[in-house]
Amino acid sequence: MSGPTTIPQDLLARAAKIKLVAFDVDGTLTDGRLWMTEDGREIKAFHVHDGLGIKRLREHGIEVALISARISHAVELRAEQLGIDHVYQGKHDKLGCLQDLLRASGLTPEQACYVGDDLPDLAPMSVCGFAVAVADARPEVLDVTHWHTHANGGEGAAREVCDFILAAQAS
Repeated sequence: MSGPTTIPQDLLARAAKIKLVAFDVDGTLTDGRLWMTEDGREIKAFHVHDGLGIKRLREHGIEVALISARISHAVELRAEQLGIDHVYQGKHDKLGCLQDLLRASGLTPEQACYVGDDLPDLAPMSVCGFAVAVADARPEVLDVTHWHTHANGGEGAAREVCDFILAAQAS
């Protein structure tokens, strides 16, 4: 965690407590664009670096969840590839979904990180111990999060979050 900028101790302390990282999908794990084929199929692009970061979280005993208001077969496939068990699609009440997951997991809100980019992500971010926005998140989201990535959604932002949490927990 060294480098030209010093990371505030309160951020490291927040990240050190994390046992669950919940990611929004569109605009966070993807660049937010929706690619549609002429026959109506949806195509999404996921960054391979994000995938390795998520796998590393899981290897270190940190649960990973995907919470999306949209429903996409591509998300199911990517989650399966990464071994993510907690996949919630069609969830417009992201806060309720996160709270249910925390209860079922026996975790407290302080042990949760939520990563998002847009207004529907504000409610779950408001209860998490570590709220993170991707660099190109809406200004309203950037204003209320604890930290934000340097990378945009779908361009390695999730990997930054994973690496930050793992580094904080190793120190």
